[in-house]
Amino acid sequence: MVTCTTVVLASLTGALAGSLLACVPGLHVYNVIALIVVFSVRLGSAAVLPTEALACAVIGLVVAYAMLSTIPSILLAAPDESAFFTTLPGQRYLQDGRGYAAVWLTVVGSLAGVMATAAGYVLAAPCLLPTVWLVFRPHTHWVLWCVIAFMLLSEWPKGGSLGQAGVHKLAAAWTSLGAGLLTFLLSAMLGFILLHRSPMAPEAAFQNLMPAFIGLFTVPWLLLNGLSRTEIPAQRIEKRIVLERRTFLQGALAGVLGGGFAAFFPVITGGVGAFLAGHATALRNDRAFMISQGAARMVYYAGGLLLLFVPGAALVRGGAAAMLRTLFTPFDRVDFWMAAAAMLIAAASVCLLARPLTCGVLRAMAVCGYRAISWASLGLVALIVFAVTGLMGVLVALVAAAIGLIPLLCGARRMNCLGVILLPMACNLSGFGPQVAAWLGLQ
Repeated sequence: MVTCTTVVLASLTGALAGSLLACVPGLHVYNVIALIVVFSVRLGSAAVLPTEALACAVIGLVVAYAMLSTIPSILLAAPDESAFFTTLPGQRYLQDGRGYAAVWLTVVGSLAGVMATAAGYVLAAPCLLPTVWLVFRPHTHWVLWCVIAFMLLSEWPKGGSLGQAGVHKLAAAWTSLGAGLLTFLLSAMLGFILLHRSPMAPEAAFQNLMPAFIGLFTVPWLLLNGLSRTEIPAQRIEKRIVLERRTFLQGALAGVLGGGFAAFFPVITGGVGAFLAGHATALRNDRAFMISQGAARMVYYAGGLLLLFVPGAALVRGGAAAMLRTLFTPFDRVDFWMAAAAMLIAAASVCLLARPLTCGVLRAMAVCGYRAISWASLGLVALIVFAVTGLMGVLVALVAAAIGLIPLLCGARRMNCLGVILLPMACNLSGFGPQVAAWLGLQ
């Protein structure tokens, strides 16, 4: 039987470790959890931590990452697949010397996400989620196709409306559009290869897509950061950040809707959910936008993991929940309440760490420079990929990085890199995934 002391200590330990790791550019919490799973399987989970304590520590890791990983994604521009929307308004704040304020706006959004997740998890999840999933499950395939269609159709030329008419203007407009479509198709082909004929060793199968996501989203940003000659202006630490109630509520509502949609439906990531919610609620305010991103990330990561603990729901998604399930299986409502308590304890402790860690990263940038930090982070990420998936995983990450550079160099939307999982899963859920794989020569 798990004790209150175990829950508190494990949650605080996970939150502290997750807060420190979240400040490393490009390091995803799923990579860390993958390492925990690898070593726990090799050593025996009981040799690492009792299973209940391990579950609370993983919850603390995820909550801390969801709340504080915006520090490097804004200050060092190294976002993951669910954070790269934050970089546009965040980079504007950074260039104005207000990177600290941008980080705190996303942290405030994360707090709104924690409260919404706790309320929905405790009050509605046990009684509503199983029935809702029973209704929606037969329709997941066409929902996913609608998301893909909206992503591609909402792409818009990045240039202005003035210019030389005719072929030149058409070519300029299709530079970013064509790059976006090419990125989506190439990443989708990579996803089909990894899902139907993976080149990686069988013992790394549980992290089949990890090198691809790192290559698509992490490596290009870190590489360009290391090669960049852009100078980041001096940042000021604002003692007071004024936030209107309407702005907070609008951003929090959009983020909770987007993160909840992404946590509930398979394959949809937090970035896609926030993107859809932003369009649905017509977000135009930068502050509301960053708040929504913080809320969406928290609901997506923490809410998706807590689905594992809902009694009788059988709503385990990918990511942290799937990896944790290899080490720990919830049995009753004690585990349900344990997960809720761990999330709240972790969130409260991470709030206390947000200011000193943000100031610490800013000082490290002033002393070491963001280029040196980016190169060091790139080396660390490469070591993690090698440790989990071996040399073949590193090669897959390099191929994915070449695809991930296309939208960065051509001004296209980086979200198109999510074709690596969206298109293969849409085909599989629709029942013709094997036929597409055979047509591509993968079977």
